[in-house]
Amino acid sequence: MKIAVIGTGYVGLVTGTCLAETGNEVICVDIDESKVRKMQNGEVPIYEPHLDVLFERNIKAGRLKFTTSLKDGLDHGEIVFLALPTPEDEDGSADLKYVLGVADDIGKIITDYKVIVDKSTVPVGTAEKVEAAISKNTDIEFDVVSNPEFLREGFAVDDFLKPERIVIGSSSERAIDLMEKLYKPYVRSGNPIIVMDEKSAELTKYAANSFLATKITFMNEIANFCEKVGADVDMVRRGMGTDSRIGKRFLFPGIGYGGSCFPKDVKALYKSAKDSDYDFAILDAVVNVNQSQKTALFPKIEDHFDGNLKGKKIALWGLAFKPETDDIREAPSLYMIDELLNFGAKVTAFDPEAMDNVKRLLGDKISFAENMYEATESADALLICTEWSIFRTPSFKKLKDNLKDPLIFDGRNLYDLDDVSKEGFTYYSIGRKDIKA
Repeated sequence: MKIAVIGTGYVGLVTGTCLAETGNEVICVDIDESKVRKMQNGEVPIYEPHLDVLFERNIKAGRLKFTTSLKDGLDHGEIVFLALPTPEDEDGSADLKYVLGVADDIGKIITDYKVIVDKSTVPVGTAEKVEAAISKNTDIEFDVVSNPEFLREGFAVDDFLKPERIVIGSSSERAIDLMEKLYKPYVRSGNPIIVMDEKSAELTKYAANSFLATKITFMNEIANFCEKVGADVDMVRRGMGTDSRIGKRFLFPGIGYGGSCFPKDVKALYKSAKDSDYDFAILDAVVNVNQSQKTALFPKIEDHFDGNLKGKKIALWGLAFKPETDDIREAPSLYMIDELLNFGAKVTAFDPEAMDNVKRLLGDKISFAENMYEATESADALLICTEWSIFRTPSFKKLKDNLKDPLIFDGRNLYDLDDVSKEGFTYYSIGRKDIKA
C-alpha cells in the first residue's frame, strides 16, 4: 500500500518506518528542511532502540522516503497519517493548530479519495474538526479516521510491530476496510483490531494514559504514606501486585512521571471534561500530586545537609524521563536540578542518551560526565533520577572510593536495603526506611 506520514517526530518516524518494514511504500513529510536532508542521508534524528536498523534497511530498499513537499506526500499516499504535535496550551488543552493547519492545506491539494488518519493524540471531536477543515476547501471524497498510537518510548518499535490492540475509529466501511488491510500483518498472532466510532477512539487514548498516570500517582501516595507510618512500600507493592484485578505493572513508586504523553494527556482530558461541564476531580489530584512528587527527595537532601547545600557537589545519574529514550520533556531530573541549583549546589550529571538535550536546555548551568563513575568523583552525594539498567548493579566499591561520603539519594528505589546497608552506605529512597551508615 502507498502511505504518507505527515510529521516525523517520535510517532511519525516510528509509524512510517514500521509501515515500510511490512512492504508498504512510505513517504514521510516534514517542514524542517535540515531534518529531512539528514533523514534522506540515513541519519535517524531521534534515539529509539532498534529504529536505526529498520530505518536504514527500508531506505536502502526504497520503501521509505522523505520530503518537505506536502503535495508529493498526498499525491503518493492513499492513506495519509497526521502525526503532528499537539502541544499543551496555556490552559492545559491540546493545541490543534498544527493538525488543523495541515488539514486546511490538504483540502487545497487532494485530487482523489484519501483516508486521513489522526495518529496524533487529540481531544474528543477532533475528527469532526479535521473533516470540516478539509471540506471547506474541496469537494473531493475523503474519510477521516481516528487511529490513536499506544507506543511507549524505548519500546516503540516493538509496540508498533507487535501491538496489543489496534483501535480504529471510523463510520466509513471503505476506510475501515483499508485500515484493516494495512494493519493485518501486525496482528497475525490474534491480537484484536477494535473498530469503534471516532469520538470513542479519541477518548480511548486519553483514558488509557490517564488511568496509568493515576495508577503511578496512587502508588506514589502510598509510598509517601509508608514513610509516615514506617511501612515498606516494596512489601505493599508486592502484596497489591499479586491481585489479578490490579496487576504488577505501574506500581513502582518514584519521583513522578514525565515525558511527552502522561503529563500532557492528563491535563488535556481534564480540560476537555471541564469544557463539557464535568469536574474530573481525580485527574486534578493526579496532576497536583505528580508535580510535588518530582521533588519529593529534595527535603531529604536538604535535611541531610542541615539546609546548607551551597558548594555541595551532587552527582546525578539519569536525565531522561525514563530509560531507553533521550526524551527529557517533563523529566523529574530537571525539577531536581532546579532545586539543587537554587540552593547553591553544583551538579554533575550522566545519562546514556539524554545529555545532549539537557546541554541544549541548560548550557553550562551544570556539568556533564563521560561515564557514570566519573560523575561521582569527589561528589558529596549521588542522586538517581532515571532507572537505566546500567545503574542497577554498580560497583559500590568504586562509588565509595569516588564519593566524599557513601551517600545515595535514590528516586527510583533501585537497590535492596540490606545490600546498601551491608556496603556501608547512607541511603534514602521513596516509601522505605532510610539507611544510615
